[in-house]
Amino acid sequence: MINDKFHDECGIMGVYLKSKEINCASYIYYGLYALQHRGQESAGISVNKDGKIQTHKEVGLVSEAFKNGALKQMKGNIGIGHVRYSTSGDEGVTNAQPLTVNHSTGQIALAHNGNLINDNALREMLEDSGVVFQTTTDTEVMVNIIARGLRHGMIEAIQRMVEIIKGAYALVITVGDQLVGVRDPYGLRPLCIGKKDDDYFLSSESCALDGIGAELVRDVEPGEIVVIDENGLTSYGQNNWVKKKACIFELIYFARPDSIMDETSVYAARHKAGEILAKESPVEADIVIGVPDSGIPAAIGYAEASGIPYGVGLIKNKYIGRTFIQPNQKLREEGVRIKLNPLKECVEGKRVIIIDDSIVRGTTCKRLIEILKQAGAKEVHFRVTSPPVAHTCHFGIDTPRRKHLIGAKKTVEEIREILGADSLAYISLDGLTESVGGKTTFCRACFDGEYPMEVPILETNE
Repeated sequence: MINDKFHDECGIMGVYLKSKEINCASYIYYGLYALQHRGQESAGISVNKDGKIQTHKEVGLVSEAFKNGALKQMKGNIGIGHVRYSTSGDEGVTNAQPLTVNHSTGQIALAHNGNLINDNALREMLEDSGVVFQTTTDTEVMVNIIARGLRHGMIEAIQRMVEIIKGAYALVITVGDQLVGVRDPYGLRPLCIGKKDDDYFLSSESCALDGIGAELVRDVEPGEIVVIDENGLTSYGQNNWVKKKACIFELIYFARPDSIMDETSVYAARHKAGEILAKESPVEADIVIGVPDSGIPAAIGYAEASGIPYGVGLIKNKYIGRTFIQPNQKLREEGVRIKLNPLKECVEGKRVIIIDDSIVRGTTCKRLIEILKQAGAKEVHFRVTSPPVAHTCHFGIDTPRRKHLIGAKKTVEEIREILGADSLAYISLDGLTESVGGKTTFCRACFDGEYPMEVPILETNE
């Protein structure tokens, strides 16, 4: 395994074009391209023309899923799209999204980013009432709950679903002549609204709006349902009692640096984290480098705050993705170097500070330190823009079991010795909060174990 990072759950996109003469599929396609970093296992688009839904989805990247003219065959002014990294259900086209279900008056298509923690109980309940599942995803649970409740009206059907499901979710739905967006009551998973003239867009990140020329209007609020139709946008279901707990790892690692998420610039947050690290954990050195890509803004911030020059010490092979296969043991061991190669002239004979966003298992960090020293670095000082990861995520992030989290079992000094770094320091929880503008409206459970809702008690000490 090359990548020792958390993996994000999925990316979703929704489009409503005012004119029925224009097809929305190309907008969704380019939006998904911008969200490709959120999932590389499969991609899919559903388009809605006068209530009739057409879906195309395939395993692979967006470009692979829509080759051979598939996009040109998709007709409709309303649509949704999805890129997937599986946190629930198996890999493969069967579990690719969006999912479409027939109901008494038509069809409904839904795409989901997140994870339900009571999926099994809900699945059993639906099976007992006659539902035959075609996939192993929690997304199919949600779309069936909504479809069965549509006789009461769409808004009531969604509200009834929200009352019984537990977990994290951002949803885009198309049914009838409408596009719908839903965000869970804690806002754990991101969803924003964009607008271009009379057309509306929903997206996991604002960078997808930029790519299609739309303007970011605002985030969908926790617990909010937004309905877009010929009358524009209508908001339902936002509750004043909801306590916002958006995932802070979006800002640390998952989101693209050019996105604005929950009114926070991703780049600015990472840059600020680097500045704070320089103040909290200074060290004498000759150069500051960042681990591409998410470590670079923080490395620049650290360099500016410390006065130590910033340099490009690692070159990333952009053509090795998550599907890269290591055919033999030697290549498996060298996997990190194949993806990240040191720039010898920048690090040789120097005391190097390397900035990364997180340490999960520690295997990648250890190998990075080894290859920097092999390239001639005199010292390697590791700095991390998140606190030690000590708890698993139940809300749509693919995390290892707790027993595999090095931060759950080892002290910082023990981790330093394992990695072979000359020094190691993490940003403090207070420093992390400062980096996001002092906001306390983020879930930090992977660091402090304080989950926003009751979660299954699994592997507590494993």
